[in-house]
Amino acid sequence: MAIDGVYEVTVKSPMGDQKAVLTVKTDGATWTGSQAGQMGTNEITDGTIEGDTIRWVTKMTSPMPMTLENEATIDGDAIAGSVKAGAFGTFPLSGTRTG
Repeated sequence: MAIDGVYEVTVKSPMGDQKAVLTVKTDGATWTGSQAGQMGTNEITDGTIEGDTIRWVTKMTSPMPMTLENEATIDGDAIAGSVKAGAFGTFPLSGTRTG
């Protein structure tokens, strides 16, 4: 599918820019992959797809346990969206496909 690939993404958070590598492998209306960054690596097993929009949940353990709700739209080689971090609010996510 056109959204499969490896993306270098940045989340603008209160802790500064959080850079990660997001790997997307689609299978119909779902996708799997991983998100690897400064806070560790999370395997994506519950990703969903609606058109060019992907959604996934990651469970962060450091610096504190938190569930992050992610949503992003892929347009060509660009990815843009947001990360909802519970009571801390929602932060922008952006990046580009690298592979």
